[in-house]
Amino acid sequence: ALPDHEKGVSFMEQILEILENDSRVTPEQIAVMLDKDPAAVAAAINAYEKDKTIVGYKTLINWEKTMKEYVTAFIELKVTPQFGEGFDKIARKIYQHDCVKSVYLMSGGFDLAVFIEGRTLKEVSLFVSEKLAPMDSVISTATHFVLKKYKDSGVVFSTGSEDERRMITL
Repeated sequence: ALPDHEKGVSFMEQILEILENDSRVTPEQIAVMLDKDPAAVAAAINAYEKDKTIVGYKTLINWEKTMKEYVTAFIELKVTPQFGEGFDKIARKIYQHDCVKSVYLMSGGFDLAVFIEGRTLKEVSLFVSEKLAPMDSVISTATHFVLKKYKDSGVVFSTGSEDERRMITL
């Protein structure tokens, strides 16, 4: 067999891809999948956690199947980068807020993509109008509310087969 690096995917990448798809897989299970020593897999995972290659483990939940009410919004921000700091300083100020789930530097028509969660549309709107928009570096915002999740982090939430009814438009 070819060495892993010659197959195009390294041992490290194989472990990370397996964990990314299912963080519950044990080092022993990964070792069987990759035909490697379980101690080597466990050591590699430990090293990836220490050097922040693996930054966390997360369970993906379909909240529509629960009683929890919440709103997700995607906010486009146009900002003026800080001298000597680029976009990092403004991004740090934004991601400090608990309701902010993700912040990305983007190419194209806006600079930062911010994903937030709140209990209501009003709560999200107040966050945008009272916290984001007034920031010195923010030039403009555009808020988009998520109406339904079909797929998130590679996981399909709804195939449509459970409920084939069409929405009635008035």
